[in-house]
Amino acid sequence: MDFTFTEEQQAAAEAAIGVFSQVTPDAVPSPALTPGAVAEDFDRVLWARLTEADLLSLLLDEEFGGPGLDAIALCLVLRESAKVLARVPLLEHSAAMVTVQAHGDKELASRLLPRAGRGEAVLTVAAHGSTGHDPAELAVTARQDGDEWVLDGMQTAVPWAYGADVVVVPAHTGAGRSVLALVPRGHDGALLAEQVSTSGERLGELRLESARIPDQDMIDANGAWERLRELLTTGTCALALGLGERVLRMTADYTGKREQFGFPIATFQAVAVQTADRYIDLRAMEATLWQAAWRISSGTQGAQGALPASGDVAVAKIWASEGVRRVVQTAQHLHGGFGADTDYSLHRYHAWAKHLELSLGPAAAHEEALGDLLAAHPLG
Repeated sequence: MDFTFTEEQQAAAEAAIGVFSQVTPDAVPSPALTPGAVAEDFDRVLWARLTEADLLSLLLDEEFGGPGLDAIALCLVLRESAKVLARVPLLEHSAAMVTVQAHGDKELASRLLPRAGRGEAVLTVAAHGSTGHDPAELAVTARQDGDEWVLDGMQTAVPWAYGADVVVVPAHTGAGRSVLALVPRGHDGALLAEQVSTSGERLGELRLESARIPDQDMIDANGAWERLRELLTTGTCALALGLGERVLRMTADYTGKREQFGFPIATFQAVAVQTADRYIDLRAMEATLWQAAWRISSGTQGAQGALPASGDVAVAKIWASEGVRRVVQTAQHLHGGFGADTDYSLHRYHAWAKHLELSLGPAAAHEEALGDLLAAHPLG
């Protein structure tokens, strides 16, 4: 396949670079500086700039005010956002919109998507289940009652829950299928309890107690949740890549200037070998990311007998989860005591990297899932 980016994808990346060049990671809340520090809201000023640059509507079709680009374009933008630790729900918002566009009914899409594309309605997704380890769709039950659905259950660590207008919640019907509910903030029976991420961002524990959602605000389509989950995961891999690239650049700059025994420490073999290993990690993260994003964007299932797109997503998750951790750990080691200085932004990247690693989950779990896929789809 050809991994050359199209002109439209490159234009989206260039627009993102222009917007995010105005952002400094020093504005990010830091639990290391202020224990218990919590960000009350996402960066609304940056959100407005993304709207002006037409980056919020990136995946929307023309009828809803967007250019109709794909997951690759979104990942290019997310990669740039992570380099400056941009505090906006761009991933969750975009993934939720494209899911409504692809699987929601026309009335829902027409009512919600133009406003969401203009940044007037903010969307997020509850994707971590009740513990962060169990499947998210099993954490909430949904039963139909006339022209409404009744939801019960709990979703933990919902990102941007206090700033979003709508949370997309996966649920199961008990009949072997998953549905998606669009739950407005403050809806009757939907309660939020504050949680805090390792990066200092405010998360929400969403408890649903007989919450009634109108039928028109439900998405009941085969594969909708699975495709939404794959896009969220692939986007998180893009965030991990962008963050890792910036951290490795910081490390290269520092070791190129820091001298011992009259020489830059970057010329020492032990330093060069460690940074080379991390560069290899990043290139593997990049290659597996674009493979997963291409499979999602093209909708192809490959040749007969090939793994489904979830296989490529699993591989990208394995590399991103392990790779971003190794990159920041090596950076801290090579920076020495300077890496722990709270006047320097490396500690902020370390906290965000840990949050991304936890969001992706342990590599061993993805390897097990990949093994199951290989058993179900033998190659050759």
